[in-house]
Amino acid sequence: MEGLMALYRDLHANPELSQKEVNTAAKLARRLKTMKFDVTEKVGGTGVVAVMKNGSGPVLLIRADMDGLPVVEQTGLDFASKVRTKTPEGVETGVMHACGHDTHMTAFIETAKLLSTMKDQWKGTLVMILQPAEEVGRGARLMLEDGLYTRFPKPTHAIAFHDAANLQAGVIGYTPGYALANVDSVDIVVKGTGGHGAYPQTTKDPIVLGARIVTALQTLVSREQDPQDPAVVTVGSFQAGAKHNIIPDEAKLLLTVRSYSDETRAKLIKGIERIAKGEAIASGVADDRMPVVTVQDEFTPSTYNPPEFAERMGSLLKGHFVEGRVVKTPPVMGGEDFGRFYRADKSIESFIFWVGGVPADQMAQAAAGEVSLPSLHSPFWAPQADKVVATASEALTVLALDILKKE
Repeated sequence: MEGLMALYRDLHANPELSQKEVNTAAKLARRLKTMKFDVTEKVGGTGVVAVMKNGSGPVLLIRADMDGLPVVEQTGLDFASKVRTKTPEGVETGVMHACGHDTHMTAFIETAKLLSTMKDQWKGTLVMILQPAEEVGRGARLMLEDGLYTRFPKPTHAIAFHDAANLQAGVIGYTPGYALANVDSVDIVVKGTGGHGAYPQTTKDPIVLGARIVTALQTLVSREQDPQDPAVVTVGSFQAGAKHNIIPDEAKLLLTVRSYSDETRAKLIKGIERIAKGEAIASGVADDRMPVVTVQDEFTPSTYNPPEFAERMGSLLKGHFVEGRVVKTPPVMGGEDFGRFYRADKSIESFIFWVGGVPADQMAQAAAGEVSLPSLHSPFWAPQADKVVATASEALTVLALDILKKE
């Protein structure tokens, strides 16, 4: 654990943004090479693929993600990130592993080490991948497009884990079926006719129209969606105007839209387009000034654990760890592009699970209402790393030995 924590602290103190994980990938690739993996770098940009063949049998993909977030760290750790950089949009920011990818990579390295020294206990092929750009929903797609399933052995099984900010450190959570959501970013440009704030009758106010659209969008979930099929439509930004007494020509709404099934996703997007146009018509906007709704090309698809396989993996973990260490958890509306590996070929048995990172004392204080726990992506999120790494690497190894077990 001492060596693993040294690696963890190094990764934590030196995060890199999505598609910029050059140093991170290189230092981990070097470790994999010393374990006698056949290592290929720069897959899908900065991704790493490490292959170890050990006779005929299943092909197991184990994945960890590498990228940090544009967040200024405020954990107070003595190895806290002090990295500063600019985002692709030119915004200067700090960089932090606020989603725990540093624990993912550390447990990944320990799992690789364990399995490489236990070859007498398994049979088949390991394909261990370090994936870039999970935080922007792009990395899995880039690796697949760069031949992940054609240049390298195609997996029959795929597993991964994510640290959790709502489970006690060392507790494993798993979810059969949909585990994480589709994530879409939607822009609405609301067009109006600008003018003087003192003479609103000479204008078509896009701020008022935008506000009506925001209000009407709430009914997509509350009145049009089956309550047993969860969905979220959140307007995260409303941008309009520059001065007190000027009615602008345009307003811009930025939305995040969450769903599980592709059918619900399509229904929500069509509903957004319908409401935006309908409110504009009701406001008397001309046909050539209708709102423009744009769904960003890059979206994160939902992550699905095939239920039978998830129950098998969950039962295996329950049988290995002491009672209470492994629990079923409800699906969440967060996104995770691990789901793309299953979507690319639905014959693959795929499973992602959670490993809690909240120290026991903080969990008790939160249950008593004495403190509020930081969430993933918070500048204050600092998981109990040794518990996460120990639990996750043990769990990944147990699952791998079962999937690749000898007859």
